[in-house]
Amino acid sequence: MKTQDELVEVISNETIRNRVKELGDIITKDHAGNEIVVVGILKGAFIFMADLVRNINLNLELDFIRLKSYGAKTESSGTITLTKDVELDLTDKHIIVVEDIVDTGYTLQYLIEILKLHKAASIKICCLINKKERRRVEIDVNYVGFDISEGFLVGYGLDFNERYRHLNGIFHLNPGYAPISYTPSDR
Repeated sequence: MKTQDELVEVISNETIRNRVKELGDIITKDHAGNEIVVVGILKGAFIFMADLVRNINLNLELDFIRLKSYGAKTESSGTITLTKDVELDLTDKHIIVVEDIVDTGYTLQYLIEILKLHKAASIKICCLINKKERRRVEIDVNYVGFDISEGFLVGYGLDFNERYRHLNGIFHLNPGYAPISYTPSDR
C-alpha cells in the first residue's frame, strides 16, 4: 500500500516575502559602511539566501558551505560533517551566515568554530526558522525570520529526503499520513 504525505501550510509565500524584505532592511542598517560576506548553508538556505541578498543594499560577496546532519530522517543525527568549506578569504570580514532552520544548534555551533578559524572580523547568524524549544546548545541568532515551535517543516528550501524544497510557502509535513489504495494504474 502506498501512502501520501500530508502538507499543511504554516507560512504563506507572501508572508515570507514581506519578512525577508524586513530582514534585508535590518541587515542593511546594522552593517551600513561595511562590506559583508553572506555565507549560505547548503542546500536548505539557498532559496532564502537568494531572496535575502536581493533585499540587502550593501556591497557584499557570496559564498556557500555545506554541512550534513539529517540525511533521510526528520531528526538531526547529532553528527555534523563538513562536505564543502567556504572558498573566499574571510579574514577580517563581516560574515552573515544564512541558515534555513535552527533547532538543536549543533550545526551552527560547529560552523561558528570553523568560521573562527578563518579569522573573520564578526560572525552573525540569520535564519528563516528558529525553533528555540529544540535548542540543545546556546546559539545567538541575530536575525530571525519566524519562530515556530513544533512540527517538521518543508518548503522554501527546507526538505524531507531532498523533496519539497521547491514549495513557495512553509508547510508542516506528516510523512506517510494518508493511505492510498494501490491499483495497477499506479505503476
